[in-house]
Amino acid sequence: MTRAEFLTRLKRGLAGMPASAITDIVADYEAHFADGLAAGRTEADVAAALGEPERLAREQRAEQGVKRWEEAKNPSAAAGAIFAIVGLGAIDILFLLPLLMGVLGTLFACFMAAIGIFVAGGVVTAVGPFAGQPGGPAVAFLLGIGLMATATALAAVTTLLSIWLVNGLVWFGRLHYRLLKPAIETQV
Repeated sequence: MTRAEFLTRLKRGLAGMPASAITDIVADYEAHFADGLAAGRTEADVAAALGEPERLAREQRAEQGVKRWEEAKNPSAAAGAIFAIVGLGAIDILFLLPLLMGVLGTLFACFMAAIGIFVAGGVVTAVGPFAGQPGGPAVAFLLGIGLMATATALAAVTTLLSIWLVNGLVWFGRLHYRLLKPAIETQV
């Protein structure tokens, strides 16, 4: 594979990333080619040593997703990091994706339960004192406040678990990349 073919395939794999990031990444690989040619290697040798451009693009996307997650811990950044890391290893998808979907489904159910309990607590707080509940209006009011506090605590715990999940996936992605990186570097 020639330098131009390698860089074209790399750019195609990086499509959709910020232009400045693509420029920096492509410049790094152009430097690899320049160093290899200066050392007397052919473009084909350098390209073979670097590996598949598509794989390198997936690794760079994963790294960008992780950086975005570390800079801004929000749902969009979390989703970007998760999908970038899952996209890093095709074999891992067979094992990681079903487990990940089960955990994400459980977390989503916990969030929905927290919203439902919070709304129910609001209804009990607003309507309970006028409904003639046993124990009087104070008990109904306090019961509603207690339900809303329980829902808030459930949502907070679920949020923490979600953050831990994303951090765990980031750790997994970095471990995965570290295991592959020495093999890539020995070829370069």
